[in-house]
Amino acid sequence: MSRCIKTSLVILLVLAFLPAMPVLAQTNTDCSYQGTHSNGALYCITMPPPPPYGAWNGDLVIFAHGYVAVNKPLEIPWSQMLFSDGMGGVISMPVLINSLGYAFATTSYSQNGLAVQQGILDILDLIEVFIAEVGDPARIYLVGASEGGLVTTLAIERHPTAFTGGLATCGPIGDFRGQVDYWGDFRVIFDYMIDSPTLDVLPGTAVNIPKSLMAKWNLFYAPRVADALTANPFGTQQLFSVTGAAFDAANPLTMGETTLGVLWYNVFATQDAVRKLGGQPFDNRERVYSGSINDSLLNASVKRFKAKPAALEEIANAYETSGIILRPLVTMHTSGDPIVPSWHQEKYELKVAANNPLSPFYSMMIERYGHCSFTLAEMLTGFGALVGMSTGQTLPAPVFLQTQGSRAESFMFGQ
Repeated sequence: MSRCIKTSLVILLVLAFLPAMPVLAQTNTDCSYQGTHSNGALYCITMPPPPPYGAWNGDLVIFAHGYVAVNKPLEIPWSQMLFSDGMGGVISMPVLINSLGYAFATTSYSQNGLAVQQGILDILDLIEVFIAEVGDPARIYLVGASEGGLVTTLAIERHPTAFTGGLATCGPIGDFRGQVDYWGDFRVIFDYMIDSPTLDVLPGTAVNIPKSLMAKWNLFYAPRVADALTANPFGTQQLFSVTGAAFDAANPLTMGETTLGVLWYNVFATQDAVRKLGGQPFDNRERVYSGSINDSLLNASVKRFKAKPAALEEIANAYETSGIILRPLVTMHTSGDPIVPSWHQEKYELKVAANNPLSPFYSMMIERYGHCSFTLAEMLTGFGALVGMSTGQTLPAPVFLQTQGSRAESFMFGQ
């Protein structure tokens, strides 16, 4: 049954045999097994150290990574799998998972950008690779972040016999079309409230992104956005009032962080999504915007766009979750997620309850600003909940990790 935890969770990590060691990044040289799928995706498998330093418990954890821009090279995004150790160093996710006794595996997917469907297929193929290279695991847990959170949820729903259970964090699992509209709405309201023909902060529109905008985003356009927000604090306030985008009220600078984050996805994800969905998916023709100082003028003046029916049909058939769960699923979200809003988890809870309120489902809502901004303790709590639901057992403590008091170790998880 769905339960929602509204406060940050803390678990006790036991100091054991080895000190925390800083790790700058995982590389292919650290993989016990590595290679390329038949479709070009790269994979990496790491195993726990042999006795007396460790032992494989027979189970496998697979990581489904978050969004990677389509203009990036195809490679495993190790930067999405780093923990802060609280002492100036970082620890890679494979090292952490292996320290718990689990084998670890991940894949680059065979394409960047919108890769939800391909990600599911590549992960299923990764299971076969693991069986061929290592052997048949007793249990398979799928863990995903951001886009990987949707990959995880859909995989658990649609391929229940392949997995023991899943942990889906900060993913667009409640309403994928709503996620598309959230990014599109933010761009059209930004263009209305902040941009103008005289300023020309961002070229193109919410549904038509020039290649030059992607190419010059970091060095030219992102600074222009930041300058425009600073020059127009009233427009910035109106932007957030209308869109409802999250920011930290105690730190107004997070308005800039949110704006740049959401616009990044509009810039880098839009044209790729149009190609893969079979058309333009954003539709605000009948949207009634509210929250501005003059809603009538806003709704009369804001740019309107029509979605292509084929794109909406593809979203409905391939990207929307059902809430039908046959295997344990744990979801986690931060209440102030500016990229993938927290209402996704709330909508998914309603889907599960409508299908079967006794489904093996557990949800955690963490009161914090940020996309996938969980502490290490919270992530281990979520994974521990999944293990407990699946086996009735308690998650063992990492053999090299400790916390000191209530110090929060940040988990740098996902784009």
